[in-house]
Amino acid sequence: MGYSGKIIGVLVGMAIFRLPGALLGLIVGHLFDVYYAQDFSRQGGFARFFSSKENIQKDAVFFHALFSAFGHVCKADGKVTSDEIKVASKLMDDMGLAGDIRLEAQQAFREGKERDFPLTDMLKGFREHAHGRTDILQVFIEILIAAAFADGRLTEPEIRILQKVALGLGFSQVDLQFMITRFEAAQRFRQGSGFHQRQSGQKRQYNQEYNKASALNDAYKILGVSANQPDIEVKRAYKKLMAQHHPDKLASKGLPQQALEMANKRTQEIQSAYELIKEQRGI
Repeated sequence: MGYSGKIIGVLVGMAIFRLPGALLGLIVGHLFDVYYAQDFSRQGGFARFFSSKENIQKDAVFFHALFSAFGHVCKADGKVTSDEIKVASKLMDDMGLAGDIRLEAQQAFREGKERDFPLTDMLKGFREHAHGRTDILQVFIEILIAAAFADGRLTEPEIRILQKVALGLGFSQVDLQFMITRFEAAQRFRQGSGFHQRQSGQKRQYNQEYNKASALNDAYKILGVSANQPDIEVKRAYKKLMAQHHPDKLASKGLPQQALEMANKRTQEIQSAYELIKEQRGI
């Protein structure tokens, strides 16, 4: 049993009511030490006011959901390959997962590989935990799509699992296909036009198999608009996507810090796609 309650009680009581207050403070402090100190310590003591245990718990829930779902996608073909395990490990590396959160992610991946893994129940719990925030849930699916695509393709069984994930999080098959199409376009755009290496004012460089027309076509797909839509609609789509993927906004809504880098890459792709469209349209 500690003495902090007694000491604080005596000092506060003495300051307010002198000797009678000191005696009263001693009694109250003693009760605190006996009945509350143990529970207070169990909850992290005063340290809990200086570190967000709630955020740690939120992060653990997010990554458990993400990697268990990815484990289930990998198992969709009947067997998890060594390459898929490497993809999961690299995803953890890219997100900077370490310590307990990484162990949790690894365990989640193993759980997701089980044939009887309760995917629907897990997604329902995660959606409730995320309070149904569409932007957070969308980023979740986009990360999962990127991970599933790491081996260069999506198989039919993997697509079926992704459809279950989308449905469980409140998205339609059309929504999922739209996200997959956008990801494929962004991947080609990134690899073909080298947008991440381009500095302001520098001329765009394209691969031999990927010309400006191809890049422009993918740029429109990234924004989810067509080439015949007016400038104002293209700009509106661009602003909407930037708002949905803005790291600061997502962080304020609970997206873990480790996942924000993925969202940041997405905003860079959206920005670069819009810049190319503006160049072509002269706006």
